[in-house]
Amino acid sequence: MTSPESERDREVAQARAAAAPQPASGEALLEIRGLQKHFPLTQGVVFKRTVGHVRAVDGVDLTLRRGETVGLVGESGCGKSTVSKLLVALEKPTGGSIVYKGTDVAGLSGRALKDYRREVQIIFQDPYASLNPRMTVGDIVAEGWSVHADVAPKKGRLQRTQELLDRVGLNPDYVNRYPHQFSGGQRQRIGIARALALRPEVIVCDEPVSALDVSVQAQVVNLLEDLQDEFGLSYLFIAHDLSVVRHISDRVAVMYLGSIVEEGTDEQVYTTPSHPYTQALLSSVPLHEPHLRGQKDRILLQGDVPSPADPPSGCRFRTRCWKAQDICAQEPPALVDRGQGHPAACHFAEARTVVPVEVVE
Repeated sequence: MTSPESERDREVAQARAAAAPQPASGEALLEIRGLQKHFPLTQGVVFKRTVGHVRAVDGVDLTLRRGETVGLVGESGCGKSTVSKLLVALEKPTGGSIVYKGTDVAGLSGRALKDYRREVQIIFQDPYASLNPRMTVGDIVAEGWSVHADVAPKKGRLQRTQELLDRVGLNPDYVNRYPHQFSGGQRQRIGIARALALRPEVIVCDEPVSALDVSVQAQVVNLLEDLQDEFGLSYLFIAHDLSVVRHISDRVAVMYLGSIVEEGTDEQVYTTPSHPYTQALLSSVPLHEPHLRGQKDRILLQGDVPSPADPPSGCRFRTRCWKAQDICAQEPPALVDRGQGHPAACHFAEARTVVPVEVVE
């Protein structure tokens, strides 16, 4: 028997999904403008002094529309996870703005901040470290209700917890088990159920499948898509696996050393990338079809990724770019469309047709 609260949740979710416009013309739900997060570098034990800053996020612009999935990709250390922590208010930005439904999140406090955190949830990368080993699965999923009691009255919480577990593909009778009794894929499903418990509108997925086997990755990604259709959710999907991102995303943003270097629809970014870094990323994706392997040109980048504590002047990618010229060291390129059909932060952006990346099914 389904609880009245669950029926009400389903009706709200169905109404939200029915009212959600198509992603291309949807309402801007979350807008990021000039977002920065700089971590200070200090010296000294007793008398500490700041000697520099790690520019983990340095001027990110991004828009997430209602009912849309935006993929954020880039190599390790580029600032993707820091963006996710800023969006769910686990970190405070150094500069820029995060605007949710027309309100700047930086100015929120008290009840307003509490409401924002309910509506913007997160699924963490590590399914082993993100669950408290001393709590049962039922307590983990229901933990948010102790803070947001108005979402779920105490009466009937057990039944609602079981319904959430069932919805993410787990046995409802597992409520009294502990995290160590589950596999990695099952633990991530528990994390998804926990995020759903507060009826969010936005879920930040911080590399939710990177620690899972390939076969389990596809199952979790398909589950996320089903939940999006059912509950009218919007996702910021952070990952470094380009095939996974293409499967789930409507639009894709490519991040390098703290900033966005290219943005467009999944078709634009994956078939005609314009920024040299995006082209190099796509060239490194292995192909499973033997007849396609000879058609792909590999781009091998020279040198190491610069330190975010001392980024290059001008274009941050210039130290590894084969197109770099004097202007690249003098002037940071703006993220604009230079005639290739979508914006790219490169003075010499040029669309280049590549062999399509195979998607995870």
